[in-house]
Amino acid sequence: MTGDPLEEFAVLRRLGPVQRAAVAAMATEVTFAGGTRLFSEGQPASGCWLIRTGLVSLTTAMPARGDVVLQTLGPGEVLGWSWLVPPHHWHFTATAQGPVTAVELDTTLLRMLADQQPELGYPLALGLIETLLARLQSTRARLLDLYGSPRDR
Repeated sequence: MTGDPLEEFAVLRRLGPVQRAAVAAMATEVTFAGGTRLFSEGQPASGCWLIRTGLVSLTTAMPARGDVVLQTLGPGEVLGWSWLVPPHHWHFTATAQGPVTAVELDTTLLRMLADQQPELGYPLALGLIETLLARLQSTRARLLDLYGSPRDR
């Protein structure tokens, strides 16, 4: 790791060194034991984690099926974007699948900084949108694997 503790995370690659340093000032290194629930679907959204090591599953409750894993996130990935978009509630439940180390961002401060400094807020939002687009494409590919292409029928 270089002197920039956030340089390894693609979600922040659009930020310059000074902007990343401002974000790093709001960051705390955290660890979670396996089985730790980081947040639950429907609760108010606060926090964002940049995963260094380990895996975190995103689940949703399905009637008659219980909790279903929708995606598993690992090193280099961002967990938690709902803090940015009103009404600021979690859309999934996140659980550590073993020991996890991550960088936790204080999203209350980060949202205020992004509002005050659009030159930081805009590239941060673009990085999160790119993350969401990649996850949407991944979900699309999984659905095609599961249900097949309409052309295949």
